[in-house]
Formats: sequence, C-alpha cells, structure tokens
Amino acid sequence: MGVINGKQFIDRLNNLETEIWMDGQKLTGLKSEHPAFKGMLQTKALLFDLQQDPDFKEEMTFVDPKFNEDIGLSFLRPKVKEDLIKRRKMMEHWAKLTNGMMGRTPDYLNSVIMSFAAYAPSLQGKVNCFPENIMNLYELAKKNDLTFTHTFITPQVNRSLYYFRTSQDPVTATVIDTNDRGIIIKGARLLATQGGLTDEVLVFSIPNFNIDENEAFAFSIPSDTKGIKFICRDSFVGGSSSFDHPLSCRYEEMDSIVVFDHVLVPWNRVFFYGNIEASANFIRKCPFNCFALFQAVNRQIIKLEFMLGLAETIVDTINVSEYLHIHEKMSEIIIGLETMKALLDRAENEAEVDEYGTLRPNSLPLQVASNIFPKIYPRFCEIIQLIGASGLVSLPTENAFNSENRHDLDHYLQGATKTAEERVKIFRLAWDLTMSPFGTRQTQYERYFFGDPVRLSSTLYKTYKSDQYVKTVLDFLNITKDGITPEG
Repeated sequence: MGVINGKQFIDRLNNLETEIWMDGQKLTGLKSEHPAFKGMLQTKALLFDLQQDPDFKEEMTFVDPKFNEDIGLSFLRPKVKEDLIKRRKMMEHWAKLTNGMMGRTPDYLNSVIMSFAAYAPSLQGKVNCFPENIMNLYELAKKNDLTFTHTFITPQVNRSLYYFRTSQDPVTATVIDTNDRGIIIKGARLLATQGGLTDEVLVFSIPNFNIDENEAFAFSIPSDTKGIKFICRDSFVGGSSSFDHPLSCRYEEMDSIVVFDHVLVPWNRVFFYGNIEASANFIRKCPFNCFALFQAVNRQIIKLEFMLGLAETIVDTINVSEYLHIHEKMSEIIIGLETMKALLDRAENEAEVDEYGTLRPNSLPLQVASNIFPKIYPRFCEIIQLIGASGLVSLPTENAFNSENRHDLDHYLQGATKTAEERVKIFRLAWDLTMSPFGTRQTQYERYFFGDPVRLSSTLYKTYKSDQYVKTVLDFLNITKDGITPEG
C-alpha cells in the first residue's frame, strides 16, 4: 500500500471500533464528524494528502526497495547526511501546514517507531525481549502508513519521583498475568494525545531501575483492542467558525486517559516485559530521544516563526512600531527563534553514526533546545498579550459583523492599517493562541512536552561534559584536580 491519502486515513479511522468516552458518554457514530475531533482530523487528512501532492511528493516520500512503494519519509532510517536533511525538510512541510500547533502529527511517533527498530538488535538474546516484534511492527507501519498515539505517564497518585503500588488493584498499567497467547495488562496511563484517534497505541515504561518488573514493558496494539478505553478531557474546540476560533477549530488535539481492563497483548506485539534492565536502558540508549527531539524542535521553530509573524502583524495593525519597548519585545522573539534554529543546525551538522549504522543527530543541542523552549514559549505568549493589550479583550464574533451593528464595528474597531474586520480577525487569532482554552492548553503542553522542566535541567547538568572547562580553570590557577598545588 505505502503512503495513504486523507480519505483513506479518515475511512480507516472511522472503521475502528475504538471505545472513546467524553463527558460521561460513550461515543457513537463517525469519529470524523464529532465536533471535538472533526477539525483536527480534517487537518490531519491534509497532511496525508500532501504526501501524494505532485508538488511535494518527492520531498515527502521515498521508495522502499523492500516493498517497491512510496513510503513516508518520517519512516526513513537515516544512514547518511542526505537522509537526515530529507527527514527535516519533510517535517518542515508538515509543520508549516499546521503552523507548528499540532504536537502529534504522524512524523513524531513514526520517528519513534523507526528509532525503536534501529536499536532493536540490542535486545537480541535478552530475557523476555522480542526484537523481531519491533522490526515487524516497523515494517507493518511503513507498508500501511499507520498512525500512533503513545502513553508512558503513570497516574499522578503523587508527584514524587516514583510511585510504589500498595493496592492489589493496580493504578498504573501493570502486567497482571501471562498465558500462551500473550501478556495481560490492567491499570491506566495518562495523557495519550489523540488517544483513540489513531490506528495504534504504543505503550512503554519510563526508563527507571526502581520499578516493579511487572511495570517494565513495551508493546503496541490496535486502538480498538478489546478492553482498552480512552477517557477524554473536555474539548477546547471553541466552535466551527474559523473567524471566531481560527486555531482551535483546526488544530485542537484531544488528550485522554487510557484504561486497560484485562487487555490481552499478543506475544507478537510485545517488545519486552518483566525485564527492568531492558526497560531502563532500551529507551534511554536507543535513538528515541534524539529523533523525537529533532522532530519537535523542527515543529517548534515553525511555531515560533508563526508567533513572530503574528506579533509583527499586530504591531503594524495598531501602528506601534516606533516604540523602543516594542523593539525590545520583538527582538526577544527573534533571539529565541534564531537560537532554536542554530541549535537544530548544530544537531544536524554534528550527527554521528551509532553502533548499528543509524545516523543520529547530536543530542546535546537538542537537549539544550528542549530546556529553552518551555521557558521562552510562555514568555512569547505574554509578549503577544502585552503588545495587543486591551485590544485582546473586546473582540466581537463573526455573527456580530453579520448583524445590524456592522456599521458601528467598522467605524470603532478599525486599525491603523487594517479594516475593523481584518483587525478583529488578527486579534482573535492572538487571543486563540494565548488566552483561549486552546491557547492555555498549548502553553501547558509546551511547558511539559518532554517532561518536568526541572528534571530536564537536572539531566542536562548531570550529563554535560564540563571536565575540560574545569581543567582549564585549574591549570590557570596552577591547582591540580585533587586540590594540591604543585611545588615550585
């Protein structure tokens, strides 16, 4: 089959008998027509259509000799620099189509599946490990252009570093039994973005040596597997009007809790289980982090470009470009954007081939970017709010412009360089990005995209190689490493 188009994606999703709950009601009918999902799924369908667009196809796909079919470039395992460049350009196209607003476009988890397959040989011969299942899933995903959600966050019983189960009824997803058909999972996982709206759900444990072996596993199964249900949060789609809710009506990605009620995971879908060493080391050592970050930083750059363009449009609309404080705020966004671009360039230019022949982007600049973005994104939202000021508060709707009040609105809400309707469109976009339920979810999402920012900083500090810089200082002061000054 190879790459699919948008209609094939929608039809396949509608045919899945996935159990999805929202606001206490079990969903019935077509997922693609539900108000909470329709806009996002239509946007996602456009991503698949782009793969077959003659103007983009060459930069979106590659021919896999194994299938002799066009395959999405996000599945390409890079072995040379040109492969990495192709992946980046493909990701840029998809990110631009969503203006960087959708954090779970298919290329994110396609990159994860590719990373798992690239490192699967490391599991060979280890207890309760099945690397061939990872490879088979990778081939299946490529051939059928499958979509994935993933979940690895355990329920927040408390926010201590580790949660130890004391009840016989597990809270976090746990292997409670095995049989000749597979492993049995009971419990829950949190925060599956687009949960229930993909072909597959990928489940794995956070790298951690201090967990019960029954919580050390990884697998992928169809989203409509018996016993799985997705419990959705409230929808942040403000409405279907692209005038009133220009972002949420297109890009709102549902988040859900995934509940496993005695779910049978067939043996041919299990990557590993009951092996703490494999669970802790595989995710940490495989290319997962560098390729997931590579995709995320690409998307975040596109998002910052959109934010810069929006901020500059507001400045022009209300004619405040001569003020120094505006220059300072705009420069702050520019500095953040160019810093992220520089870090991505370094990650790509300093890529190295690992022991299994995969060309990995340099993870250090990507780690730095993942520490920077959670801090600058909320600040840039604040800058847009500060520039827009009270103009972000009194915003009439599309219906208001179609009423008898149109003349008043045209007169009193005009901008320095825009009509009243154009000005309100611009300011409603800024409101939807920074102040609406959709916008505030975006801020929280970006803050915690790769986990707790404090722990990200801790990891960066503990893994950063600063020995040579310390040596330079000690040599300058003529002090040895053990603190004893040499004689003479």
